[in-house]
Amino acid sequence: MLAPVTHVLPMTRIRRHRLLPVTGRVLVRKGQTLDPLDVVAETMLEPKHILLDVARGLGLRIAETDQYIERQVGESISEGDVLAGPVGWGKRIVRAPCSGKIILAGRGKILIEEEKEPYQLFAGLPGEVVSLMPGRGAVIESTGALAQGVWGNGKINSGQLRVLIKKVEGILTVDQLDIDLRETVVFAGYCGEEQILQTAAELPLRGLILSSMASSLIPFAEDLSLPVVILEGFGLLPVNSSAFNLLITSDRREITLNAEKMDRYASQRPEVFISLPVNQMVHEPRDGTLFSPGQKVRVIRAPYQSQIGTLVTLKPGLEVLPNGIKATSAEIELENRIKVKLPLANLEVLE
Repeated sequence: MLAPVTHVLPMTRIRRHRLLPVTGRVLVRKGQTLDPLDVVAETMLEPKHILLDVARGLGLRIAETDQYIERQVGESISEGDVLAGPVGWGKRIVRAPCSGKIILAGRGKILIEEEKEPYQLFAGLPGEVVSLMPGRGAVIESTGALAQGVWGNGKINSGQLRVLIKKVEGILTVDQLDIDLRETVVFAGYCGEEQILQTAAELPLRGLILSSMASSLIPFAEDLSLPVVILEGFGLLPVNSSAFNLLITSDRREITLNAEKMDRYASQRPEVFISLPVNQMVHEPRDGTLFSPGQKVRVIRAPYQSQIGTLVTLKPGLEVLPNGIKATSAEIELENRIKVKLPLANLEVLE
């Protein structure tokens, strides 16, 4: 059975494809060194169009209107510019409701394409551009420590890591977020209150790494300007020991959060990355593997969720589980030396 893989690695070399959703303009060159917030490429997304009824605005018949239109197709306009008129003793005019470009003009109407800021694609991690994809983006390579999460709010930032969690079952409170943490990235435990996220934004923090979070906070977290990465999931969950040990030993290092949305089909997940010089063997991460004895695995569902263990044996055929369900399963020895039988669907390989 093909196993999902989560990477928690103290030293690895990774390559990330940073691609625009539609064709645009690539702004970097091969060999260029990038910071996480450097813009790799940009494009215009979902242009908004506004149709003005000029004839009604001027109080004229359609056939009479076009002679009073002052702007031509293709012209750039600014908000408040006069587009047509004046007409009559009241000097009626039609002004531009926004900045943009004239797309169509005639038969008593003007169509405007609203001017918008281009969508910018950030690098998402520090590294070197190793290849370009014309019109779409680039491939960035970097070495360092990596911890992948299960949920992110779509934001990117970097800063010095500050560790607040003392054990894997930690709970974050408002009192822990004091002014000394301003402009840092905080690693903490479970977050169950909206006020905690509000305080983090007001300090402001540069990022927040949580073991878990109440699911009711998802809409609020998505609106925050700082990146939020959840390592385990929703509900009161401890952080897995591998990620815990990696991050607490990285206290006060520079760290990058790419809290992109989870998409297993695109090999895209929220990530915490710590750029490090290569001074030891580099592990090349894999995104897929088969379950086999001796692997380190993480349990992803109750009652042992977030616990780490070693896959001892794969059970042949289908096993009848205590709940009566038949499933392919394995015997796992957890870190506390307890052996349990779990379905493979409740496991993922931890590298």
